[in-house]
Amino acid sequence: MHNTQPWHFHIHDGGLDVLADPARQLHVADPHGWAVRLACGAAIFNARLAFAVAGRPVAVALLPQPDQPDLLACLTPGPPRPPTPRETALYRAIGRRYSNRHPLRAEPVPASSRAELIRAARKEGARLRLLPDQQSLAVVAGLVHTADATLNRDPAYRDELAQWSHRDPHSTDGVALDAAGPGPEPHDLLTMRTFGTGNRRAGRDFESEPLIGILVTAADALHDQLAAGQALEHVLLSATENQLAVSMFSQPIEVPTARDQLRAIVGDTPQMVLRIGYGLPGYPTARRPVADVLDG
Repeated sequence: MHNTQPWHFHIHDGGLDVLADPARQLHVADPHGWAVRLACGAAIFNARLAFAVAGRPVAVALLPQPDQPDLLACLTPGPPRPPTPRETALYRAIGRRYSNRHPLRAEPVPASSRAELIRAARKEGARLRLLPDQQSLAVVAGLVHTADATLNRDPAYRDELAQWSHRDPHSTDGVALDAAGPGPEPHDLLTMRTFGTGNRRAGRDFESEPLIGILVTAADALHDQLAAGQALEHVLLSATENQLAVSMFSQPIEVPTARDQLRAIVGDTPQMVLRIGYGLPGYPTARRPVADVLDG
């Protein structure tokens, strides 16, 4: 969330530890660390792909040391084997995977691509619920709007959001102006988070019938959130491979009442709301230097 990159990696004995970086937690928007664990779960999935493509797929132990809460996963290489074509394709998609906060084209996502995204989430122990009709879309859009308004009534939230919004092209984290997309307007169906953006160009309104997916897990324990992060990245990379653009709406997850209402709709624990479709390529976001996130 907000491109905080809240992770740290430690190499030892040929394996890799993935740790949360508490200094990068959003203490207003994410007081309990849900977004940190989701982001680190995505990083775990990318690390799994990197090991697999190197010919050494890993066994993953989540939360291996209860007395070390920041140690989220230990990745231990197993017997060597060649990577599968699927692993190679997903790994190659990592460098092309960007959140797209801009308007998408009014072009339906084919059933084959939808099925692939659903399979990607299921493979990681989660589910991707695609909204079936305009009625459910309107309800979820209303929850996004209400949650966003609730968050923005808090001055501390607005200050925290501003800290991670910037126009500095040399910054190594946060959301840059180019990647932020146009600011929300009253007639938008879905309310985009405002990263200090301005008005949109004429004729560039957001789509009125987007494909919306809700990533869910059966429960909401810490390991469920880490599984959700891995599922999220698997879905996002699968979308990238299918030339699909995705943006994320976490506002209804951040507001407990909105999350409860979303849970009543989907029947499981919601972890992220996704907008999926076709559009122009997204804008890359900054990345921290390797030396800042890796030791050992």
